[in-house]
Amino acid sequence: MRTTRRRVVTSVAIGSLLIPGLAACGGESGGAEPAEPSSDKRITVYSGRSESLVKPVLDDFQEASGVAVDVRYGETAAMAAQLQEEGGRTPADVFLAQDSGALGAVAGHDLFAGLPDDVVDKVPSAYRGEGGKWVGVTGRSRTMVYNVDQVAEKDLPDSVFDLTRPRWKGKVGVAPTNGSFQSFVTAMRVEHGEERTREFLDGLKANDAQIREGNGHIVTDVDNGELATGLVNHYYVYELAKEEGTTVDTLKAKNHFFPNGDIGALVNVSGVGVLKGSGEDPDAQAFVDFLLSKPAQTYFARETYEYPLVADVASAPGLPKLSSLKTPDIDLDDLDDLQATINMIKESGLA
Repeated sequence: MRTTRRRVVTSVAIGSLLIPGLAACGGESGGAEPAEPSSDKRITVYSGRSESLVKPVLDDFQEASGVAVDVRYGETAAMAAQLQEEGGRTPADVFLAQDSGALGAVAGHDLFAGLPDDVVDKVPSAYRGEGGKWVGVTGRSRTMVYNVDQVAEKDLPDSVFDLTRPRWKGKVGVAPTNGSFQSFVTAMRVEHGEERTREFLDGLKANDAQIREGNGHIVTDVDNGELATGLVNHYYVYELAKEEGTTVDTLKAKNHFFPNGDIGALVNVSGVGVLKGSGEDPDAQAFVDFLLSKPAQTYFARETYEYPLVADVASAPGLPKLSSLKTPDIDLDDLDDLQATINMIKESGLA
């Protein structure tokens, strides 16, 4: 514990509080400004998740607990690198990351304090770090989005590797500079090795894969018919429907979840860990508890369309249950070697 701060809030107390803003799941804090926190109750969060996405959750935690939350936002990989550089000198109490690879990198440098068993046990073992060093908060499945007017359901591929075949030439959109694509490629390296992964990337390039800046661009282009298919995360279809004021049922863009444990069906997570200097800090632990509470999990499910990882919280309407997906057996801690993946993508000519 940092001796310069007096810690008085316990995770048990936070768990008993009602959070109107999140319970309503409207992305707001019930119309009220967060309560003014006590001056001696404060945590610093390094967030690889965007402010627009997580600020409602942070505001409600602050209002419910009276703990001030100082946030430093940035790209997840940059935040992880910053933590590695700072080491034990970091001012951060908590790292909230966009993907498991960054969490694995920080855990690999022995910077996390570890979380209590009763906290990590709220989340299935596949979605938490080895030894309880970090825990997943939300899940996101990789999918192939496709235009129903251009790809018949009977023609959907069984494996992401099929997308290098001639029939898909010029029809597949990818976002090679996007973190979720890079994590997927890292998982392929872990599961199938360097050689096959390089062949896949070279195959995409040779098959005239269509390059886009991000997943959202791919889904938009698939929906309007400019692309037949693309590799994205599942929730972007839902985001497009929300932007257009409609439902996913009305879109031309649909998600295809690869079957049989294919690497194209990787489920990655956003997650959180407490830094070693704050390992006994009840406010930092309470923040983690809050992220795994039913109101916060419901907020993510309804507002960001990610999979909640805590039992008894429903996912977005129309999504298959997370437990029903046939996902590859990947240790998410192993997705930490991102730089080698980036180099491989660049060497393929995709980026």
